[in-house]
Amino acid sequence: MAIMKEFREFAVRGNVVDMAVGIIIGGAFTTIVKSLVSDVLMPPIGLLLADVDFADLFVVLKGQGSFTTLAEAQAAGAVTLNYGLFINNVISFLIVAWATFLLVRGLNRMKRREEEAAPVSTPPTPEIPEDIILLREIRDSLKPRA
Repeated sequence: MAIMKEFREFAVRGNVVDMAVGIIIGGAFTTIVKSLVSDVLMPPIGLLLADVDFADLFVVLKGQGSFTTLAEAQAAGAVTLNYGLFINNVISFLIVAWATFLLVRGLNRMKRREEEAAPVSTPPTPEIPEDIILLREIRDSLKPRA
């Protein structure tokens, strides 16, 4: 039963909950980025490049026939190298990496501003014990005699 108690303490610790929320939000963000790339960015880029659909850019490695779409090639059981899908995934990665960079950059700026705005406090000087003060007075009174 001790292991269950330890696991419960671990699971409800703040960092674990924050990490879980981050993973969930990251998954949702990834879905949005994939849609942005495949549904918004790639169609106009494909139009600019002579009506090319990047999802249908592939090379047949093994199989008979000529295929116009990736779906046709896969339905026929052909082995394909899907470099168009790879291009889409690279663009998705770059967008996520850029957004993450901007987020971290913004957080770092906010942290720096908070550090600059925080007053610099000097640690309080420790109170000198009375016996030390008395010894110093004795020392100072004996100095003129020497």
